[in-house]
Amino acid sequence: MRENFILYLVVPCYNEGEVLEITTKALNEKMQTLIKNNVISEKSKVLYVNDGSKDNTWDLITKIHNENNLFCGIKLSRNRGTQNALYAGSMVAKEYADVTISVEADLQDDINVIDKMLEEYKNGAEIVYGVRSSRKKDTFFKKITAGFFYKFMNFIGIEMVPNHSECRLMSKKALEGLEQFKENNLFLRGIIPQIGYKTSIAYYDRGERVAGKTKFSLKKMINFAMEGIISFSIVPLRLISALGFLMFLISFIVLICNVILQQINNNISDLCFIITTIFLVSGIQLLALGIIGEYIGKINYEVKKRPRYIIEEELLKQNKEINDEKN
Repeated sequence: MRENFILYLVVPCYNEGEVLEITTKALNEKMQTLIKNNVISEKSKVLYVNDGSKDNTWDLITKIHNENNLFCGIKLSRNRGTQNALYAGSMVAKEYADVTISVEADLQDDINVIDKMLEEYKNGAEIVYGVRSSRKKDTFFKKITAGFFYKFMNFIGIEMVPNHSECRLMSKKALEGLEQFKENNLFLRGIIPQIGYKTSIAYYDRGERVAGKTKFSLKKMINFAMEGIISFSIVPLRLISALGFLMFLISFIVLICNVILQQINNNISDLCFIITTIFLVSGIQLLALGIIGEYIGKINYEVKKRPRYIIEEELLKQNKEINDEKN
């Protein structure tokens, strides 16, 4: 039975100045309760990851850290996106913690799910996925697109946990496994199921933002979906090949039919048919080139082996002292 372990909450932040003080109050109460009840060690921390915010987020993190040593933070040199911010925070936390839980700064994920996750961890789970119990509060458009996304990902062979966002528990052992995945184009929802080990699920109800506006726009949602598809599957390339063969077959059949019709009736005009066919084939070719281009672009990023992130500043002094004591 796992007891008195060190827990780090990893909280990525991008322009969260409006919500951070509210978030800090809620997380402080939750962590103090867990420490008081001897569920986690008093060495446990909340790690804020400032993902290149343009507002006063980092100033607030610094102020919070100076006032309460339960909170610490790292500042990335520029905005690298939620996936890289989560990865950066997890890798830093791995050096000090026995287990980490990632939560969003807007508190849409019910923080009471932390208790359920820790119970599963005590029972031997190395990874616990936070999964939404329903999507009743989503718009009709988001429900439809989310459902299609998970079904499509499953269709092309990508293993994912439906209705799981970025709220998850990972043990030190699981994080060491994650560290062995070296790709720069991170899609954590697809990578983490590949790690293996014992996993579990903790269900929760997702709420509204306590303040501020969402940073996850439609454009970012589309980019996120494309990242997952191209990073984990070559099915789109195979679909291009199948589509090319189908177009060749259709064109051959139409050519034979056209020759026969021309022999029967010389007055048939096929100009409209030719123009339509040209537009159809051209559109398919451009789509195919675009998909191939996406794969080539990802290869280009990978072979350069650029760093996923650069940490500009750390507020981890007390953490390092704890780590030195452990060693």
